[in-house]
Amino acid sequence: MPWFGFGFNVFGQITPLPSQLSKTEETVPSGGVRVLVPTRLSCCGSHEETPVERQEERCPQVRASWSRRAVLHRRGDGPVCLSGFGTGPPSFVSRTKGCLDALVSERLLTLAFADRVECWDMEGKTIWKMECSSPDTVALPLVPGGYVAADVPFYRPLSPQLCAHKLALGTEHAVLLTAAGAVYTWGSGSHGQLGHGGLDSQAEPQVVEALWGLSMRDVAAGGWHSACISAGGDLYVWGWNDRGQLGLPSRGLRAEQQQRSSGAGGTGSGGMMREQDANSDVFISIQAFPALVDLPQGSEVTRASCGSRHTAAVACTGDLYTWGWGDYGQLGQATPHSSDQPARVDYFTEQSLRVVDVVCGPWNTFVYTEEKKAMLL
Repeated sequence: MPWFGFGFNVFGQITPLPSQLSKTEETVPSGGVRVLVPTRLSCCGSHEETPVERQEERCPQVRASWSRRAVLHRRGDGPVCLSGFGTGPPSFVSRTKGCLDALVSERLLTLAFADRVECWDMEGKTIWKMECSSPDTVALPLVPGGYVAADVPFYRPLSPQLCAHKLALGTEHAVLLTAAGAVYTWGSGSHGQLGHGGLDSQAEPQVVEALWGLSMRDVAAGGWHSACISAGGDLYVWGWNDRGQLGLPSRGLRAEQQQRSSGAGGTGSGGMMREQDANSDVFISIQAFPALVDLPQGSEVTRASCGSRHTAAVACTGDLYTWGWGDYGQLGQATPHSSDQPARVDYFTEQSLRVVDVVCGPWNTFVYTEEKKAMLL
């Protein structure tokens, strides 16, 4: 399976090949494990796939929570493979054949079938079920008439006038993309993650006016920050920037960098919480309006995902860029350091791999790749 993972691995969510263990894993002081270098995932004890096997299966879907990882195989019968807390080594989940989509959280496994959507607890017991008359064309957590949350009430209705196309759920907020390309947000706004210019919360979906008139084609939600990609490939971010997850200057990270290099510390306009040090450097702790992120070389963005406090984006060139909190190696830069500037993950370029998709767990990152040579045939 040409998926790679790096970052938080305390519960075995990232399963390295035996030959890679000594190179990519390192015990942290807390006794857990972090994977600092992108490591190819194994799944359900299966052997390495041959090129023929890869062609027979469409790109498997990976979903991640803090302690678990789910892989939805799409060979036709759609079995789900789980790894992490409460699961042990990767293993197939019984009764998941025919699954079309899946989401995993700390307490639930949500599964979409052709005729129903179900939420299972960690013991595999169905605790919520919704009958569907026909397969839906939208992806989880969206379901006909609303969406499925990770806590009660599991079903939350949405107005049909929104014409929801995609929904991303953060820790305390939601980011919705409509079929027309507009972005709506609601939930907690304590860190500017709603993008409305303030820190107020919203009980109902409200359009992000700063993006009005711009057509968006994808959205993502992190712990307390949000992102979206325009039809032209521009990446916009907003919300909390304490670890540089917005790609904007962070005071905390600058202090850490100075401390490492030496071996040995106000609110403005425009929807930003600014801080200024004695050297007149401006740092941004909260960006309450969408801000444009420029990747190196001005590359257009095709995919983006947000972790708890880090962000990853795939450029049209097939390169992966990461930034934000990196204490567990979730930036893939072979170090446990954080960064407030987008940086290319050179591993994939060095391995002649083209990145196609990226999925961030709260404290880790998963990447789907293709061989660059195969793209030239």
